[in-house]
Amino acid sequence: MASTDFGRTVRRWRDRVSPEAAGLPTGGHRRATGLRREELALLAGISVDYVTRLEQGRATNPSEQVVEALGRALRLSTAEREHLFHVAGLVPPGQGTVPAYITPSVHRMLDRLTGTPVAVFDAAWTQLLANPLYTALMGERHGRERNGVWRAFLGSGDRVRYTAQSRRAMETAVVADLRTTVGRYPDDQQLRRLVAELRTNSERFAELWDAGAVGQHEAAQKTIDHPQVGSLTLDCDVLSVAGSDLRIMIYTAEPGTEDAERLELLAVLGTQTLVG
Repeated sequence: MASTDFGRTVRRWRDRVSPEAAGLPTGGHRRATGLRREELALLAGISVDYVTRLEQGRATNPSEQVVEALGRALRLSTAEREHLFHVAGLVPPGQGTVPAYITPSVHRMLDRLTGTPVAVFDAAWTQLLANPLYTALMGERHGRERNGVWRAFLGSGDRVRYTAQSRRAMETAVVADLRTTVGRYPDDQQLRRLVAELRTNSERFAELWDAGAVGQHEAAQKTIDHPQVGSLTLDCDVLSVAGSDLRIMIYTAEPGTEDAERLELLAVLGTQTLVG
């Protein structure tokens, strides 16, 4: 059972994380130096009401996914992450599951790329963390929409513009990625449930999965149709973090182009939206 110990722990660690350290804007008067509840909720991808109830001890039994998300948002060390799982009454995920821990060095890298849209994904293409400019570019994603494979086959779509050929290549690459991940983490039940759901509800996914689709992500240009600044054609690169099985997706614009100007405008609009 999660107890008031869990809530007190979350509150104590929330107070020590500054918005600057978390990559958030700092506009307006602040009574405390740490994160506000709504900021922690934004970073963790859960509701403000749920964060409040957890901190006050009125919500019990937080899921493994919620504890993991709070740990990432609070930038916990390995030992602190394990402690947070223990006070939640849970056992930290073992080696047989897809890693979701983001190292301090990756956090620091994202901090230094404030003018660049950057997001971190796990080996199953679930979005773990995104900086404000990435969120402004691609929109907020919650629940199942945070998983790129689920979104590609069962979701409501995203802002990336695809041709028929580029969509086929993307679908093939993410299915091949997921197959590799299943082989690497055979004991991850959440991963197996994801595959089962996709095979049941998407004929296209089932076709690619059963055919043993082979493909890989490569650096490419992508056009994103943004509702405020219009279309942007950006270079998209995916970097791998050695030893942690994380993927870092980075969007950049060629300097001096209209796309670069629109990305700079989006940085201003996105920051204003977060402050508001």
